[in-house]
Parts: sequence; C-alpha cells; structure tokens
Amino acid sequence: MFSGGKFLVTGGAGFIGSAFARLLIAETNHSVLVVDKLTYAANLESLQPIAENPRYSFARADICDAAKMSSLIENYRPDVIIHFAAESHVDRSIDGPSAFIETNIVGTFALLQAALGYWQTLPSARRDQFRFHHISTDEVFGSLGETGHFSETTAYDPRSPYSSSKAASDHLVNAWHHTYGLPVVISNCSNNYGPYQFPEKLIPLMTINALEGRALPVYGNGKNVRDWLHVDDHVRALLLIATKGAVGSKYCVGGLCEKSNLDVVHTICNVMDELVPLDRPRSSLIAFVQDRPGHDQRYAIDPGKISAELGWSPRETFESGLRKTVQWYLDNKPWWHRIRSRTYGGERLGVVA
Repeated sequence: MFSGGKFLVTGGAGFIGSAFARLLIAETNHSVLVVDKLTYAANLESLQPIAENPRYSFARADICDAAKMSSLIENYRPDVIIHFAAESHVDRSIDGPSAFIETNIVGTFALLQAALGYWQTLPSARRDQFRFHHISTDEVFGSLGETGHFSETTAYDPRSPYSSSKAASDHLVNAWHHTYGLPVVISNCSNNYGPYQFPEKLIPLMTINALEGRALPVYGNGKNVRDWLHVDDHVRALLLIATKGAVGSKYCVGGLCEKSNLDVVHTICNVMDELVPLDRPRSSLIAFVQDRPGHDQRYAIDPGKISAELGWSPRETFESGLRKTVQWYLDNKPWWHRIRSRTYGGERLGVVA
C-alpha cells in the first residue's frame, strides 16, 4: 500500500496497542502517534522500548472527546487510524457496564466522526490510501458448541456487556463505511497473550500467582475453551490488514490453538515448576471457584480468509509462545510489581450477577 506512512493508534498504551506500536517502529519505516487516555490498563512503560525513537509520539486524550480527537487527527494527518481503545475485560463489564458503553460505543462514534471529517478533506490520492482499522473480538459472535469455528460470516450473538458494546462498535464502523464511504477494515481476534499484558487476564494472573505460591483460581470446572493467539502474531496480522486488506472487509485472526482454561493453567504450572521450582507441584495451587456469570463455553476462529488473501499464519505455537511469555514475566518483575502494588492486587472481579 505505502511505505513510511503515518499511523494514529488509539489505545496504544494498552497490551495489544503497545505491541502494535513497537512493531511499527522495530520492523517498518512508518511513524506512529499513540493516543491513550491512560486508564488503569494502560502503561507508558510498555512503550519505553520505542520512547526515544523520532518516529514515535504520544498524546494523552480520551476518544470520547470529539473536539480533541478531531484536533489530533487534523494536526497529525494520518494515513491509517488503528482503533484499539476499548474497555476489554468481561469481569469488569459485569461489575460496571457503564464505562464499556461510554468508551466502546460513544467513543467509537466520536472517533468515526472525527475520522470522517478529516478523510473528506483529503485530496483524491490520499483519500484512496486512507484506512480506518477497527480492532474487535471473537466474543461478539457468542459461544460455540463442541464443534465449528467463527468466521467472517458468523452471525453476531454477544452475551456480556463487554461483547455487546464491541458488537455495537463493529456495527457503527460498518455503518460509517456503507453510509458515508469511510474506507474501513474490521478484524476480530481470539484470546491474546504475551508480554506486557495487564495481570487481571488469565495467563499473567496465573503466572504471577504461581510465582508467588498463591492460589490459582479457575472458574467453574475449567473446561471453557479459548483459541489462543500470541500478541506478536496478532499485530503482524493487523499490519497486513491495515495496509493490504480490502476496504469494507472483515478479517478473523486466530491462533489455531484451542485450549481449555484448565489446560492453560496446568501448562503454566509445568513451565513454572521447571523454571522456578517450589517444594511442591504448582498444580496443587489450583482452586476451582464460582463461575463467571454467563460464561461462554467455547471460542474458536477460522483464519482461512486472512491466510488465503494476505498470506498470514501464526509463527508461535502455544508451547513456544507461553514459555516466552512466562519467562518475560519472570524477567520483568518491576513492570508488574508496580501494577500489583498500586492498581490491581489479583482480587476476583465479575462476581455480581
């Protein structure tokens, strides 16, 4: 599509957004403006590896602030807007859904309006080049049975406040394309894991608890299945979609790696027992707890479209990716120590039905 373009990345201090920003600086000639409100899950330390690069810049802003977003876009004049900014934790959406409605729906609307106003002023060649890439989730599709996979044609059936708000934002993005002509692409991904992930999520939470010899809480019977995707594989897919994907298209990105939550926890235990032995197996720390309300049974993605059209496939197996992830948390204790002591201490969320 182009070389040396300008990317505006909302939510770029979060887990996946920061990985995307680091990829842009490390492996391309593109420039990036990270825009982030810096809520609890954002962390500028995740951008420290690129902080001194002249192709990186940062602006603290809320996507719900329409005037601020219009100003940032007009001043930076991006070729691509990558929209990561979202409230994203199901348990938190159960406890407090209002933030999800505000950020994921109202914020996406404000950003679309700002992007549309900017795009309409561009000269013809830049209008054709511009993309608005909306990052979504497989959770908008609901829950699978024992067989089958989500694809780009799967009907929406969200079950939680989080997934419902993301489904709404997907529909808004599609509407701005079909009604106003805004050149958009949408991607729906499976469960991400990797370095710099906020430790309320399953893999970092279990890794840190296992290191500290604390209980490893597993919801229900632990048989809920997820398709696991290493974040570095995901952001490589996103770069392809943003620069080579067909306008108006949707791409499903999955790791081709289905594991039950209990299997994931046992694998973490085994890796931790090898790397940092305790006086007993880490599996003895597993504790089954009350299930999440409305817990979806299974997610799995068919990534056939992005594979066929854009040549993408995951590089990491679950075993290789998980080992690297566990090692990262062992090697970067100051990063998560600050979070555990100041923001989130590992407590249970999402128990209000």
